[in-house]
Amino acid sequence: MNVWKVLTDTQVARMGISVIIRSFCMVFPLPLLLKRLPFCKANVLSHSYCLHPDLIRLPCGNITVNNIFGLFIVISTFGLDSALILLSYILILRSVLAIASWEERLKTLNTCVSHMCAVFIFYVPMVGVSMAARYGRHAPQYVHTLMSLIYLFVPPMLNPVIYSIKTKEIRRRLCKILLGTKF
Repeated sequence: MNVWKVLTDTQVARMGISVIIRSFCMVFPLPLLLKRLPFCKANVLSHSYCLHPDLIRLPCGNITVNNIFGLFIVISTFGLDSALILLSYILILRSVLAIASWEERLKTLNTCVSHMCAVFIFYVPMVGVSMAARYGRHAPQYVHTLMSLIYLFVPPMLNPVIYSIKTKEIRRRLCKILLGTKF
């Protein structure tokens, strides 16, 4: 027997509150950790937005706690999010395989692939920028600036492309433009 679960308003509200609490707990300590540090260098950031690893290079004091907490945030957020996303896709795949029609399965899996690509293009640059800021201190400044701009602009630019490429007409036209052939 196949049991379909439906999200209730209460479940959605609980998930929303959980996301807000988690985000608050991850971000709120950062300004407090920065406030306790003495700043004595030039206050010039390499990114066009306020990135914590970029900020913790400016103080003269001991930044060990800031480094550890920032790394904990990246690893735990990426790790927990990845595990939850993987779990949700396993559940989706299980539900999709219960669908009788092969065509409906393919259509549903096509949507799942688009979602996974969107998640992938968001997380890879985020982790890359964070790790480069932490461990690529000797890299030229333009590398950090370029990576931060990639993180800031590439995911929102590719997101509509990923979701629109599912449309047959757009996919055919794109193949014709890129390959010069009819797909």
